[in-house]
Amino acid sequence: MGKILAIDYGMKRTGIAITDSSKIFATGLTTVASNEIYTFLTKLMEEEELETIVVGKPMNLQNLPTDATKPSDTLAKKLAKLYPQLNIERVDERFTSKLAKKAMFEGGMKKKDRRDKKMVDKVSATIILQSYLDSLSYSYLK
Repeated sequence: MGKILAIDYGMKRTGIAITDSSKIFATGLTTVASNEIYTFLTKLMEEEELETIVVGKPMNLQNLPTDATKPSDTLAKKLAKLYPQLNIERVDERFTSKLAKKAMFEGGMKKKDRRDKKMVDKVSATIILQSYLDSLSYSYLK
């Protein structure tokens, strides 16, 4: 049984989060340069058994695509071709950066650390992944 990986894809940086093998907990893993995402994933898949990759889908408040939507869509399509054995899922990532900053503040993180965009991206990926896990739990309750 593989783990679930979440990607908060950005033009410069990409936040990465992963579940435990029981798929209960979402944990921030790292942040990588976006132009290195495929190299990172290839190496990670040698170390971890994955079954699903969740890619954040940027949308605005009117549920319309943003400037970041097309690159994210391209990533998801390329992942589906590169890794046909994996489920590639999309999750609305509206407000994840805001929620990440709020979580970091409420968690007592120092102001200097909260300004670290790499940390915000990693926490955002964790929120995307937790949202996906919550949706799975909700679907089991129906």
